[in-house]
Amino acid sequence: MTRLLIAMAFWTAVLPSLATAEPDDSILIGLSYPRTGHYREEGLAQMRGALLAIDEINRDGGVLGKPLRLVNRDSAARPEKARRNVDSMVAEGAVMLFGSVSSAEAIAAGEQAKTHDRLYFATIGYSNDVTTEKGHRHIFRESTSATMTGRALGQYLTQHFPDKKYFYITADYNWGHTSEDSLRSNTHTTDRALHPGVTIPFPTAKQSDYSTALQQADASDADVLVLVLYGHDLVRAIRTADNMGLSRDKQIVAPNLTQSVIEQTGSSIMVGAIGAEHWLWRVPERENSKTGMAFVDNFNQKYGIYPPSAAASAYTVIHQWADAVRRSQTLNTAAVTKALENHTYSLLKGPAQWRGLDHQNVQRVYVVKVNDRSTVIQHPSKQDYFQIVHQLDGEDAVISPDEWRSARRVAGQPETLQ
Repeated sequence: MTRLLIAMAFWTAVLPSLATAEPDDSILIGLSYPRTGHYREEGLAQMRGALLAIDEINRDGGVLGKPLRLVNRDSAARPEKARRNVDSMVAEGAVMLFGSVSSAEAIAAGEQAKTHDRLYFATIGYSNDVTTEKGHRHIFRESTSATMTGRALGQYLTQHFPDKKYFYITADYNWGHTSEDSLRSNTHTTDRALHPGVTIPFPTAKQSDYSTALQQADASDADVLVLVLYGHDLVRAIRTADNMGLSRDKQIVAPNLTQSVIEQTGSSIMVGAIGAEHWLWRVPERENSKTGMAFVDNFNQKYGIYPPSAAASAYTVIHQWADAVRRSQTLNTAAVTKALENHTYSLLKGPAQWRGLDHQNVQRVYVVKVNDRSTVIQHPSKQDYFQIVHQLDGEDAVISPDEWRSARRVAGQPETLQ
């Protein structure tokens, strides 16, 4: 309830200022994100990270001598709303667009941005097809892909849970299927008779869907329960699993385990759960990233909490786009795209690259395990949720060029981005 009241106060203070601060000489960028719906926590984090980045850039003189201004629309993580948002923000003058939590939302917004010759950055959206089968020259992805997550997490699980039986509960859409397939491949659990699984509807799952799926997991002899769910769906499933006592009998794994899920669920319920993240606030200190440590401190001072990965992604997108505009000395989409492609940088952690082949951000992936309650509350922030138990460099995690071209051929897509 406290976090909800803070969020409401945040929007009451911020939205009027966004609506009135409209200098004629500003450069407009557009954020389409879930302000409502199941992924609203991740959406709020993106807005906060974006506002912090814009404040910093404007204090340093803006871009091409002009201040940045943010326009935003609520997508509710729905693809059709994301498309309309893109149309609306471009009509208002947005020269670049970003956002999303759902992969389907990211794909839809990216396709619509292409029709307007605008770049779209998927801040969050883990399904492989965002930058593979559905990839094109107008979309970049900041977050990791399902392949990257599966390879990092698979390495750790194979080493620490050898010869164990798995049970998969998967959201029935592209992200769920590609994440499950990647993790099965990297944990040698592709035999579905030995390592069974069930799907649950998305985005219309009911409590009975979670209960039925978890009862099947409980009745199995699996040692590892993989919840290929995200956001609110993962929160509901973990609470149900805890009520059933499954966390005492099985190792809980969630491919994309975020700070907001811990905060919504409660860290005490999730102790020992294993997942993967592309950024967490402990990383800058671990990798001696001065810019990253400053981001954590500034975010904490501004909002009273430590930043989650969704905030870091939005912050990174804006700074990287602004840097590409400065280097190309133009807002022209083709020129900015060229400046981004194969550009290597370090911002909030170690080196990363916008790969020219597919516009996937190649970056280190971290396998995390949820800390016990005493560790969480010992830190002044009360947000020390994760310990990093394994990591995999981006070059080793990302889909190879040959794999990417093969996937494109199978989908009937050209072997270069169009």
